[in-house]
Amino acid sequence: AQAILAQAQKFAHGYTRTHFAVMVAGINGHANGVANGSSGNIVIDMRSDTVTQPTAGMREAMAQAVVGDDVFGDDPTVQELEKRVAEMLGKEAGLFVSSGTQGNLLAVGTHCSGRGQEVIVGQDSHIFFYEQGGSSFLMGVAFNTVPNLPDGTINLDDVRKVIKPDDPHFAAAKLLVLENTQNKMGGKVLTPDYMKKAGALCKELGLALHIDGARLWNAIVALDLAPADLCREADTVNVCLSKGLGAPIGSVLVGPADFIKRARRLRKALGGGMRQVGILAAAGLYALDNNLKRLKDDHDNAKRLAKGFLDFGLDVTPVDTNMVFWHMDDAPKIVAMLWASGIRVLCIDGKTRCRAVPNMHTSAVDIDKVIEAVADALKSEGPTQKRARSDDEPLRPTLALAFVPGQCAPATTDPRR
Repeated sequence: AQAILAQAQKFAHGYTRTHFAVMVAGINGHANGVANGSSGNIVIDMRSDTVTQPTAGMREAMAQAVVGDDVFGDDPTVQELEKRVAEMLGKEAGLFVSSGTQGNLLAVGTHCSGRGQEVIVGQDSHIFFYEQGGSSFLMGVAFNTVPNLPDGTINLDDVRKVIKPDDPHFAAAKLLVLENTQNKMGGKVLTPDYMKKAGALCKELGLALHIDGARLWNAIVALDLAPADLCREADTVNVCLSKGLGAPIGSVLVGPADFIKRARRLRKALGGGMRQVGILAAAGLYALDNNLKRLKDDHDNAKRLAKGFLDFGLDVTPVDTNMVFWHMDDAPKIVAMLWASGIRVLCIDGKTRCRAVPNMHTSAVDIDKVIEAVADALKSEGPTQKRARSDDEPLRPTLALAFVPGQCAPATTDPRR
């Protein structure tokens, strides 16, 4: 105990806050979070863009944050973040929440104030597939699903067809939810033209429009648009700060001021009221200032990875943003081999479909190492034929186990994680 105390005292007197930030970022053998953004030679982690470590600059911003009690509404850093995101997306007000799932849940619960109302979503949307049906069992709202198309959109004629008559036998549709970028279909971008058509349909049918924008920042960068230009038709938008932007936690739900006031009240009922949370909001502000434009690097690395896989005959979904999906035979075994060599990707269906997500700690050098490692693994398994997908295969459930050497418990493959 005395030795530990002595080391702690030496640390406290001998290191600056910046030294501490860099040291913490290197815990467990990861070089993630260091200034150059490289993952080094130890671990190349592309399970998701959520695996990143806060950089030294972000940690410094968090340490210096001015805070208050956000439940009482007096945390200035939270207020700055909420105002900033709302203005960027062209909305009146914002609400800082703990996660994208919570933001979507609040959006549905605030739009649909009566039990038995209906939300129309894509059958491969995150809000339907990966969020435990929370809108149903917590908010009493029914989902009505329509197919997602390969480009991530849903056919708007399908939306029109599932609207039920105004009759007491039927749930009343109140909300359409679109996901941009669309995760399960391959990180697909929904264009401004499509969003304009969706908005016009919602007005015609009397529906509100909510965007699940967990990776909306990626769509904005890919399209080279002002953020508000992609959200103009939406009533509400939920954006994450903890994906490609690299913050450790948090999303912001934006919309009309009266809507956000009601959502704030509902957030408290769900246990989402947080106190001196400006420490986390500061990370979000830092991310917007420093990590938004660099998302293009992730997109370039994703395309580089996809090209490498295509060059040796793998079936790869065309890349729009930072997500790479591909098929290969014996995928669970090959993914396990990659994990053993320090490369972390996912087999998301337990059979053939795999995913990698370049992120702020992934360099072009890392990408080339992954391409080489996959090529070597395929060679060790013998000749692999190019495998064609059936048209409906990407739409199948993707709850699977990732078998990780040295772990007794399987890792989940929820793409939000």
